[in-house]
Amino acid sequence: MSGLPVTARAPMAAWLAMAVAIPVCAQIPATTLTEANAALQAGEADKALALLTPLPASGQGAAEAHNLQCRVRFTLQQWDAAAKECEEAVQLDESNSNYHMWLGRALGQKAERAMFLTAFSLGKRARSEFEEAVRLDPRNAEALTDLGHFYRSAPGIVGGGMDKAENIAAQLERIDPARAHQLRGEIAEGRKDLSAAERELRQAIAVSSHPASQWTVLAGFYGRRQRWTEMEAAVHSCVNAAARDEHAGVALYDGAGVLIAASHDPAFAAKMLEDYLASSSKTEEAPAFIAHIRLGRLKQQLGDDAGAKREFAAASALAHEYNPAQDSKA
Repeated sequence: MSGLPVTARAPMAAWLAMAVAIPVCAQIPATTLTEANAALQAGEADKALALLTPLPASGQGAAEAHNLQCRVRFTLQQWDAAAKECEEAVQLDESNSNYHMWLGRALGQKAERAMFLTAFSLGKRARSEFEEAVRLDPRNAEALTDLGHFYRSAPGIVGGGMDKAENIAAQLERIDPARAHQLRGEIAEGRKDLSAAERELRQAIAVSSHPASQWTVLAGFYGRRQRWTEMEAAVHSCVNAAARDEHAGVALYDGAGVLIAASHDPAFAAKMLEDYLASSSKTEEAPAFIAHIRLGRLKQQLGDDAGAKREFAAASALAHEYNPAQDSKA
């Protein structure tokens, strides 16, 4: 440095001073994100938010922090807040397929509850996010499934269409055959081809590595058709399959939801939720605090008021911001 001319040393000194003055972006510890995700999977929404809310809004790890906040808000059914957090995640990391998928999910939930013109706009945005998620990772089975469900259920004016859904099922066939058969079953049901729908849903069970969840899908199909005996048999098959699969806890939650929606066998539904809550396979797909609320209401039906109060208290301890009135199955 001393060999430089004075006129060169002055600008370099100024540059060094500026470099020192620029703050280094904070780095979020990976252990914090891991702990927050574990809390999310366990249904501990309050704990997850307590870990995530104080974190820096930018810097290394911030995109994942925003995505996790989105997913916590999603379990709480706070769709506006979820979409906002997911948008932040996407802006920080536009190349992440899962971030686009979760933004699509949040926007889709908002669209379902919006007035027509707003729903139209949100629906188009949700489709765009699902499509981007698939473009970024054509083997993202969850994103493909979401896009297929969107195409199957959305009107053509926002980009839906059964032919598009069938194309997605063909892509899924190479990645996750069980999801492909499930989507084809839902397409067939939408077209009122009930025999084809049942055949596809049964085939999904046959090829699935986790058949318990596919049994709940078939049970839901029978419930919509008011085929109660077959519905209950499918739920029992779900329980039997779950007993052989340590990762099948969500199937117990979903199977109980089928029984609750059909107002059938509350005692068995309560047992399924108790088994789910006692398992080590709790997941954000089946929030534990909602499971406690549903179990509490079932216990009220069964005359166990003290047990119901315990369940409601357990739910509040996990997620005090959740509004139980939002749960359509409880």
